[in-house]
Parts: sequence; structure tokens; C-alpha cells
Amino acid sequence: MANLFKILVLAGLGYALMTGLIFVTQDRLVYMPSSNLTGTPERIGLDYEDVELVTADGVQLHGWFVPSPQGEESPVLLFLHGNAGNISHRLHSLQLFHELGLAVLIIDYRGYGRSAGRPDEAGTYADARAAWEYLTEGRSIAPDSVVVFGRSLGAAVAADLATGVEPGAVILESAFTSAADLGARHYPWLPVRALLRHEYDTLSRIEAITAPLLLAHSVDDEIVPFAHTERLYAAAGQARLLEMEGGHNEAFLATGDAYLEGLRAFLTEAGIELDEP
Repeated sequence: MANLFKILVLAGLGYALMTGLIFVTQDRLVYMPSSNLTGTPERIGLDYEDVELVTADGVQLHGWFVPSPQGEESPVLLFLHGNAGNISHRLHSLQLFHELGLAVLIIDYRGYGRSAGRPDEAGTYADARAAWEYLTEGRSIAPDSVVVFGRSLGAAVAADLATGVEPGAVILESAFTSAADLGARHYPWLPVRALLRHEYDTLSRIEAITAPLLLAHSVDDEIVPFAHTERLYAAAGQARLLEMEGGHNEAFLATGDAYLEGLRAFLTEAGIELDEP
């Protein structure tokens, strides 16, 4: 019995140590930035401008503005990417949005790519707001000509932005209901809800989005189950749903033409004027 008691105590101490370590280092699990830009839009034949932004709290951000083939009057997509890598890992998406006739502003959150600072939840929201203000104030683009697009973690950031501004449309791709819901699924042996400092609660914000809303998600998503978007869809009131296929990181490619046509149909219905295919 004494040996059993020692084993239980050691196991308890080990669990407590592991839990404390995860609490302290959780930023490394949530944010996986890379500072190395592996290419630019020029590599895929697209013109672009380097963009430097300063957030309300004084952090300098880097991004790219990729003009549309339609010219200056075209709608603009504000691209908020996921939690890993940087803007240079989204060239395939930039090409697809260009094919749709959209200009694109893509930014790196603080701590990603060439952006200064360190990422946190409030910071990513501030970064998105700075990008919005750059488009609507710095470039004088009408808010109803801006499409707010977020993928994975970026969908949570986009949902937060879309509750405080009035874009022409919102697209949330591979979105999760909240960081706590997702963490509890991947780490069921941990008290995730007690440990997590990052809420990213998309579900609590979705009903407040008044712009036309598209939820795009793969039924095969191995990281964020399709059930997350089903819950968001039910809570949204009015939204369109685009079912994709393939894994979390490549669904937009695996879905092929159906992805582009789904986006085109939604944006056209939302009143976003695109070139004819």
C-alpha cells in the first residue's frame, strides 16, 4: 500500500508539473509563426505592394496588397490567415482570389513574418482592425466593397472584426467554435478550459455578424471537426454553408472548382461585383 501511495503521489506530481508547463508555454501551442518569407506574389506572376501598418497599440505590421485584374474599382478581400507560418505560405490562396477578380490585402499578425511584436488574442484582433482601417481609411475603399476572410484561427479573428465593422461580406473557413472547445477535443486529459488564456470564442460572436456570411468547412477536417461549423451555422441565423473535402490545411485545394464556384456564387449573391468567369 505504501508503494501504491508513492506511485499515486508521483503520478499526481507529474500531472501537476505537466499541467503547469502547458499553462506557461501554451502560446507555443496556439501560435506557430515563421519569420522566414519563402516567396512573394511575384513568384506566381502577381503584382503586389509591400504594406507597412501600425496598430492602435503601436506595433508595426507587414503585409501585401495584391491588386485585382479588374483595376482600382474592384472589391478587396482582407485575408486573415491561420496560426502557422506567415503570408508567404498563402500564395495558392492569393492566386485563387485573384482568379475571382478580387484585390487582396493579406497581413502577418504581430510576431509573424516581418511583423514586430509577439502574438496574443487581443493583439491579433488589433492587427485585423489596423488592416481594416488601412483599407477603408488609408486607401479610401468603401466598407461594402471589402470581403473579410478568415481561415482557421483567422476565422476567429475575422468574426471578431466583423462584429464591429460593416463589410460587404464575411467568409469564415475551417472555423472552430472556440479555442477551449477545440483544445478540449485534442487534449481531453487536461483541464483545458481552466488553463486556456486565449478564448477566440467565435460562437459567441457569430450572431452579431450582420453582413452576408459564408461558412466553408471540410467534412474530412482532421483538426477542426465539421461539427464546429455546424454549430456556428445553427447559431448564425442566416448564413450560407459551403461543404469542402480534404484535410484541414489543403481543403481549399482539394475541393477544386467547387470551392471557387461556391465562393463566386456567395459573393455574387452578396452583391460583390466580380468579373464573369
